[in-house]
Amino acid sequence: MGRVSIRGLTKAFVKEEGTTVALKNVNLEVRDKEFVCLVGPSGCGKTTLLRIIAGLETAMAGTVSVDGTEITGPDPKRGMVFQEYSLFPWRNVIDNVAFGLEMRGISKAERHRIADRYISMVGLEQFRTSYPYELSGGMRQRVAIARALANDPDVLLMDEPFGALDAQTRNRMQKELLSIWEQTKKTIIFVTHSVDEAVYLAERIVVLSGRPGTIRDIIEIPWSQPRDRTSTEFAEVRRHVLQLIDEGEPVQ
Repeated sequence: MGRVSIRGLTKAFVKEEGTTVALKNVNLEVRDKEFVCLVGPSGCGKTTLLRIIAGLETAMAGTVSVDGTEITGPDPKRGMVFQEYSLFPWRNVIDNVAFGLEMRGISKAERHRIADRYISMVGLEQFRTSYPYELSGGMRQRVAIARALANDPDVLLMDEPFGALDAQTRNRMQKELLSIWEQTKKTIIFVTHSVDEAVYLAERIVVLSGRPGTIRDIIEIPWSQPRDRTSTEFAEVRRHVLQLIDEGEPVQ
C-alpha cells in the first residue's frame, strides 16, 4: 500500500446546464517520500484531483486514503501550496509561516522557533519581519512553502506553485524545492502544465488524459538528481510525455 492510495476515483460537477465528469476511475499509489508530478491537457482534472487529496473536494465514487486512513476533509498532515501565494498581507513573514501553528494553540515562542527553521530552509532569514508587499513573487512563494512545511505535513500538495513566475525564477525555485525535498523527504504530489518542470523534478510522472481525466501512463524517471535539461535522455522523455498529452487532448 502506498502512502497515498487512490482507488476508482470519479468526480463530476453537476450544474443546471448539465453534468461534467472531471475524473473517471483514477487509480494511483504514491509511495512514501516520493516526488510525483501530475501532467495532462488543460481541464483534465489535475487540480481537482489534488483538491480531493487535500480534502477540499469530495469524490462522487472511489476512495482516497493516506497511510490506510480514508480522507474525509482537510488535515494539517496534508499541506497545500497554491499557485496564488495566498499570504496574509497584514502579517509579516514569520507570522505568515507560523499561522497554522498558531491555529493549533502553540505558544508564540515555540511557533516562531519552528517558523524560523523553515524560513532559513527557504533562504529568507533576512526577511523574517518583512511583509508580503515587500517581497518578490519568488520570495512570496517561498514563504508559502515554508508555511506549509511548518505544520510538518506527511504529504505536500503543490498546485502549479511556480506557474506565475518568470523562467529564471522558476528554474531557481525548482532547484530550491529539490533541496528542501532532500532535507525533509516529504511525499510531494506536484501539479504542473510544464513538461520540462515535471521531467526535471519528478521520480514518476503521471500523465492524465483529456476530460474526463483518466491515467494514460505513469513514467518512471530513472536518473538521480541533479538532472541535465540539455541531455539527449532528458529531451527524449520530454518528447514522449508531450506526445502522450497531445494524444490525450479532448476531442472538440
